Amino acid sequence: MIQNSPQNMHLMLMDFLLDFPPPNTKNSRSIMIDYISRPCQLLLPVFLALMISACQEDPSRHLNLGNWYLQKGLLDEAIMEYREVSRLFSGDPSQLARDEFQILGKAHFKLAIAYTKKGWWAYALNEAKRSFDITPNKDCHDLVGLIETKIAQGIDS
Repeated sequence: MIQNSPQNMHLMLMDFLLDFPPPNTKNSRSIMIDYISRPCQLLLPVFLALMISACQEDPSRHLNLGNWYLQKGLLDEAIMEYREVSRLFSGDPSQLARDEFQILGKAHFKLAIAYTKKGWWAYALNEAKRSFDITPNKDCHDLVGLIETKIAQGIDS
């Protein structure tokens, strides 16, 4: 038999305490944050991947994002988005639907405006002419005329 000496009791008590997990020192708020952040850590990359893949194939989203960048003065980003619209429609133009022509024409028009804001007049003229070729309207015609006037006045190109 095991003797119940004070030393043995102490060892038995220590064994008893070591069998339990350490106490949880987190408060309820930090437990809730951990509970919420774990799924968010998993969902955030999935959400970002879905957003990127959804935007890659929709030229109108690129056009809208380019418009937002242009409005905020982020010219380089706007130029990239407008050029992406042009790239997505770089196939056979006879296969484009009417609304796709409108999107492509607007992208070239806005690209011309972004180029003028950067001072790249020759590129702006080229894009304005493309816009007029795709969607001939008064705005495109006026933009071509305005850029040609600026170039004729000797603005750096």
